[in-house]
Amino acid sequence: MLNIIKSWLAGRAVKMTAGELAEKFGLELRGNPDTIINGIAPIADARPGQVAFYSTEQNSNAFKILPVSVLENTRASVILLQPEMVSHAPQGATLLVCKSPRGEIVKVLGEIYREPPRRGISSDAVIERGVFFRNRRSVYVGQFATIERGAVIEPDVKIYPNVYIGRNVTIGRGTIVHSGAHIENATIGSECIIHNGASIGKDGFGYTRQDGHNVFIPHVGRVVLGDRVSIGANSCIDRGALTDTMVGDGTKIDNLCQIAHGVVIGKECFLAGGVGIAGGVKIGDRALLGGHVGVANGVQIGNDAEIGANSGVFRNVPDGEKHMGYPAAPGTEFLRHYAWVKKHLND
Repeated sequence: MLNIIKSWLAGRAVKMTAGELAEKFGLELRGNPDTIINGIAPIADARPGQVAFYSTEQNSNAFKILPVSVLENTRASVILLQPEMVSHAPQGATLLVCKSPRGEIVKVLGEIYREPPRRGISSDAVIERGVFFRNRRSVYVGQFATIERGAVIEPDVKIYPNVYIGRNVTIGRGTIVHSGAHIENATIGSECIIHNGASIGKDGFGYTRQDGHNVFIPHVGRVVLGDRVSIGANSCIDRGALTDTMVGDGTKIDNLCQIAHGVVIGKECFLAGGVGIAGGVKIGDRALLGGHVGVANGVQIGNDAEIGANSGVFRNVPDGEKHMGYPAAPGTEFLRHYAWVKKHLND
């Protein structure tokens, strides 16, 4: 009985055939197009009825290439693999041949485990007069969500229970706002994901000292998120004081991050958990910031730069450089200092 209950609560795979996947994603099919797929698993653990992938791609050091024997001995019914690996596939398996199995398995995963459509506005939601829905029938608004007047909700938006959306906020097409998120003074792009408890558009930590007292600086800027931005659970993005806080298309921000007022983050960046960015920082496109990185006021981090975990960044980082440490320095410089300190401590 417990297993039955777990199966009801767990995410269910959508049953598809190998032929349907091949047609949808333009993959070369070798084998039986009627092979049924009812789940996805790692290739070493896959069972009949599941799809798996095997790849020799080495996009980064984080990707480990498995021994070819894992492919030869897999029990998966359907395998995504590269053309040069077809000869190693077990007999009887249905093959989906492509250049990038790693990339294609992401699409397949999203298709097989896609969330069922949600539409409708709960009678327990609070929606003020003056909220504008582009296509009300395509939107989902859960229980006890609040949307204040002047907000614009584009088609296919999902707003889960207990979300607060303030006045004049715009939520772009297909964006998902999870429970407990708080959004005001913001424009959110299309296909964004705002995770539970995120706070977007609150006043920043902006003060000036007058006559020995800390005096708050009124904030009049907004937060502007591009398309396909992901904001992690309990992360905070402050509105700008005089200028907008901006996050570029495709950028992913992990849980428990703090983005201060007036920060500008470029496109396709990754910010790992616990990152804290002070006011006025500018980060270029495709930058990578490891967990618990701290960036001081006004620092500029270039395109394609990488900052190692737990680093404290107090000076500008040029395009493409890798910095680490506290205070952060170019990787080779940091390692030399570390080696010197370790040597002399051991002497």
